[in-house]
Amino acid sequence: MDDCIKCLNSRGASPIPEEAKWIQSKEITQISGFSHGCGKCAPQQGTCKLTLNVKEGIIKEALVETIGCTGMTHSAAMAAEILIGKTLLEALNTDLVCDAINDAMQQIFLQLVYGRSQSAFSEGGLEVGAGLEDLGKNLCSAIGTVYANDKVGPRYLNLAEGYITKLALDENNEIIGYEYVNVGALMKSLEAGTPYEEARQKSQKVYGRFNEAVKVVNPRSWSHDGK
Repeated sequence: MDDCIKCLNSRGASPIPEEAKWIQSKEITQISGFSHGCGKCAPQQGTCKLTLNVKEGIIKEALVETIGCTGMTHSAAMAAEILIGKTLLEALNTDLVCDAINDAMQQIFLQLVYGRSQSAFSEGGLEVGAGLEDLGKNLCSAIGTVYANDKVGPRYLNLAEGYITKLALDENNEIIGYEYVNVGALMKSLEAGTPYEEARQKSQKVYGRFNEAVKVVNPRSWSHDGK
């Protein structure tokens, strides 16, 4: 119709940053990036952190970390097998077994297609294998587990460094450091044939002002009555 008012649509899609390039994405194969997405399950009893490394629309690397019901760990194993080799769109429309993982997939999809990936301004993006950096290259998920109650106070159980074996307390009974075992390093040494005691010593370290402790306690040995 000659009298139809024209739309100003000739400029195309707004460019988004992808691996140090500005891309006017029109096809899923134009999406590249490395990022994370967090999701929760419907009853909000668990959560998932999903890390994807995408090259030209194809998922080349996936890291699935879950916290919650025990079934989520098996769901994570299945999702890792499902994700690799799929396009972002295929993964978005595939049942990844667990609500939390599906939700995380939605969140990371939005980051990638809107140009909000962590590698948006990194030339060439991150090479495959970069996801392992999240684990400190010790092959053990960095999941924090800290418990506290009004009788015994806080207990550090697992932190980024590893499995906490001792807490260092000062004269006020305040935590000033801790001793820990890097589980990934321990298992690597044991697999290499290192005797257990030697492997344990190599993987055991301290954090904070541990050596200034007035008292050292095992966080897993405290009873609920504080004794």
